[in-house]
Amino acid sequence: MRILVVEDDVQIADLLTEALTSRQYVVDVAHDGDLGWHCVKTLEYDLVLLDVTLPKLDGITLCRLIRDREINLPILMLTARDTIDDKIIGLDAGADDYMVKPFVLREVLARVRALLRRGTSRAESALTWGNISINPMTYEATYSDQVLNLTPKEYAILELLVSSRRRVWSRPEIIERVWSLEDPPSEEAVKSHIKTLRQKLREAGTAEDLIETVHGLGYRLKQI
Repeated sequence: MRILVVEDDVQIADLLTEALTSRQYVVDVAHDGDLGWHCVKTLEYDLVLLDVTLPKLDGITLCRLIRDREINLPILMLTARDTIDDKIIGLDAGADDYMVKPFVLREVLARVRALLRRGTSRAESALTWGNISINPMTYEATYSDQVLNLTPKEYAILELLVSSRRRVWSRPEIIERVWSLEDPPSEEAVKSHIKTLRQKLREAGTAEDLIETVHGLGYRLKQI
């Protein structure tokens, strides 16, 4: 899952990024509202963590822009403004939840999980493709009940393939969905991750290569 952190305080942004990436989320960071709006328009996110007091474009205005465009994704506001009126303004602008700084990181993560469960049924139950099972809430992948020992990127690629069924994903599209904007790899790195993922699936007992190469286009799961 991909999360956008729109926060001008670098220390807070780094703290949130580290905590979220350690839980297998792909995280992009925007330090002003204009860049945050550009990210929302350009990429698909599962959730936005949004500060209210931002340079260039404030968080309330950005939240309203997102809702006016009918972009349906959960928004969690994080702000030092703690009056009831401030909370009402944020919620009326379209925020799904509102937390006041300083916050407890564990509570932020719990609210992120709750909003993701509320925002998409994909987060509520396991995803399956044949004998492959993916649990997005525990970040565990299994084949025939055997746990696959995957790296975070291997897991993210497999989750992307399983959740999209037979859709073909090109290498640039995989990079866009699995890596953050700050650390995009080469397309050869994607090829390498696919190779090791296939190997681990074979070691778990797959009779054939379940990840199919569509020449000139990309990758998809093989028809069962």
